[in-house]
Amino acid sequence: MIEFYFHPSPNPMKVALYLEETGESYVSVPIDTRTGEQHSDAFKAINPNAKTPAMRDGEIRVFDSTAMLLYLAEKTGKFTAANTPAARAEMLSWLMFVATGIGPYCGQAVHFKHFAPEPKAYAVNRYDFEAWRHWNLINDQLAKHPYMLDDAYTLVDMAVWGWARAIPFVLGADAWEKLPHVKRLLDEINARPAAQRAEALKAKFTFKAEVDDDARKVLFPQNARLAT
Repeated sequence: MIEFYFHPSPNPMKVALYLEETGESYVSVPIDTRTGEQHSDAFKAINPNAKTPAMRDGEIRVFDSTAMLLYLAEKTGKFTAANTPAARAEMLSWLMFVATGIGPYCGQAVHFKHFAPEPKAYAVNRYDFEAWRHWNLINDQLAKHPYMLDDAYTLVDMAVWGWARAIPFVLGADAWEKLPHVKRLLDEINARPAAQRAEALKAKFTFKAEVDDDARKVLFPQNARLAT
């Protein structure tokens, strides 16, 4: 049975959705990143990068959310829409776009808007601009198709869903007015039973909610260098 190590943040949630959509048997193992559990030796034996999510499938370990989605898609053959070389190329292109564009730029936008000390105007402007640019490309794609890969609901939509849930926190409360097609996809996926089961995972466990000084030390270990 798959052991799924997660925190209820965007990257783990897209994998949770895939597991729920496919009906794969798994046990969820909470990792509270705000208390530093991701830095334990036991967890780093599964993911040496000390980030969630990660998983074990028997003797196999997989870390990084995109690698996990691809591993599960190859294992199950579900939600790939990759039945031709062209379709597979399109799937991989958008999946990597989410992995290398949406995720990192949204993450940096959140960091500099909500957590970084002043001065930060330059960084906020850079990452907010790039986050908007990336989401507008997703919105444009969804303006042309019901889903990211035309008419098929796939793991790419699940990857988008993981981060789309956080758009108001990333871009601001009025973001949905400018991203109506992303909102449409989010609402549609939210209505799916699998998404509701994935969301319910976070209620099964207690995770630290506040980002206090102790949480900052484990979330942003680079800040220790500023003191020296």
